[in-house]
Amino acid sequence: MIFKQPTEKQLLEWQEIHRRFKDKLKPNKKSANEVLGYLINKYSLKELTNEEHLSVITDNILCSDFFAQKLGGKSPVVSAFLLLNEGNAKKLYDSQEDIWHGCEIFIGIDMISGYFYVEGSPLLYDEIYAFAGIDSYDIENYVRVADYINCIQKFNPEYYKSLLS
Repeated sequence: MIFKQPTEKQLLEWQEIHRRFKDKLKPNKKSANEVLGYLINKYSLKELTNEEHLSVITDNILCSDFFAQKLGGKSPVVSAFLLLNEGNAKKLYDSQEDIWHGCEIFIGIDMISGYFYVEGSPLLYDEIYAFAGIDSYDIENYVRVADYINCIQKFNPEYYKSLLS
């Protein structure tokens, strides 16, 4: 997960990762329903229905040409959740970075584009991204490829190793 303005060095590193992996990657993007099912099966979630939470996800999609293009002219259909601090989620809460310590973990997902949003846990973002996969549009974007490669290194090391050969 990328949080701050990248340096020139980081941009060059990401471009190199893209060059190295883009031709080895195949679109493997899971649907938003599959991602949501994964989350529901692994974690306890509390759905949020107020417009304030839902608009965070909608605004993030619509304010980004990259993600808005994935809507294919449709309007976002978003859902928002809090990750409850129990079961499998305890380790995510226990490992929160100082900036997020004590904050609830918020998850948003758009059922049309597959866009997902995580606030409060970069580790959960990386886990979801490794599970969700990438589409052909992502493969053409060096930032998305570099982020995806970083995520699969952590959460799908066998797949990552297969890309190295």
